[in-house]
Amino acid sequence: MKHVDRHDPATRAWAAEAIRTVEADANRSCDTHLHVFPLPPHWGVDLYLKDESVHPTGSLKHRLARSLFLYGLANGWIGPATTVIEASSGSTAVSEAYFARMLGLPFVAVMPASTSQEKIALIEFYGGKCRLVDDPGTIYEESRRLAEEGGGHYMDQFTYAERATDWRGNNNIAESIYQQMTLERHPEPAWIVVGAGTGGTSATIGRYIRYRRHATRLAVVDPDGSAFYPSWTEGDASTTGTGSRIEGIGRPRVEPSFLPTVIDRMIQVPDASSIAAMRWVREVTGRHVGGSTGTNVAAAVQIIGEMRDRGERGSVVTLICDGGDRYTRTYDDDTWLAAQGLDITPPLTALRAFLTT
Repeated sequence: MKHVDRHDPATRAWAAEAIRTVEADANRSCDTHLHVFPLPPHWGVDLYLKDESVHPTGSLKHRLARSLFLYGLANGWIGPATTVIEASSGSTAVSEAYFARMLGLPFVAVMPASTSQEKIALIEFYGGKCRLVDDPGTIYEESRRLAEEGGGHYMDQFTYAERATDWRGNNNIAESIYQQMTLERHPEPAWIVVGAGTGGTSATIGRYIRYRRHATRLAVVDPDGSAFYPSWTEGDASTTGTGSRIEGIGRPRVEPSFLPTVIDRMIQVPDASSIAAMRWVREVTGRHVGGSTGTNVAAAVQIIGEMRDRGERGSVVTLICDGGDRYTRTYDDDTWLAAQGLDITPPLTALRAFLTT
């Protein structure tokens, strides 16, 4: 990483203005909506979708990118001429490109070659450059190499996600969920369901639940090919996987930001079920959501079915991570599904029957 003179008055003044600029973005933004998903009222179980797709850059990762920039600026890692580099499956890079442009900094995203063209176009729209690699497992070292050779700063979301966000509150996503739930018939969620990408969101929510002494349990969902689920079930942090076809969640390795000790349950969701649930949400709510949201909802449906079978009442909260417009050439394309060997008909039929069974 190129040396940043933290004591130079001009650098300190630039950093102060950069922090003000990034925080002003948050100050201009309102909270994200908490939508009610229509379930039969007599079940006594309510499902809510927190819509993170309404952030300025269209995904849950907008919160993370803001926190990572503030963390890097406050630590003196990012200066007025720093090239910012990130390893990403797409959405974090989109959000970081937005903030880099805001600060007038060059940005490079190192991503798997399979990343959707829609995300690549968004990164380039915000002035970022994309370096695509065939092996998703090499994005870390490639990012580190670029930073070292070019004097840039590797943001490393997979290491710093769990520490860049204030888990005690300060308008983090967990505090927002509980505030928005206060007037509901089951204000304290029985379950919060989130995916594991960096591990940062589950770490923040899990810590907040314990810090505020809530009885809520945290379920983390993981797609096919990811290392998180087998690592959690086997208690082996060295577990690896092949990677995930569901962009934004699932990793080929257990990331440093993943905190298994705050998780009450993990659920592995097949890719066909994730994509079927993505399309089912649009059928039921009219909201065009992405594949990782489908993974969340598929697991939430499983939990709700179990609650209903046991006669339990309560609420379940999960996230809309991003919009489906980023996946028109993949998850929304039947030809792409066939080429991937994915048959979503059985899980989609089961989901359609869920509300009437």
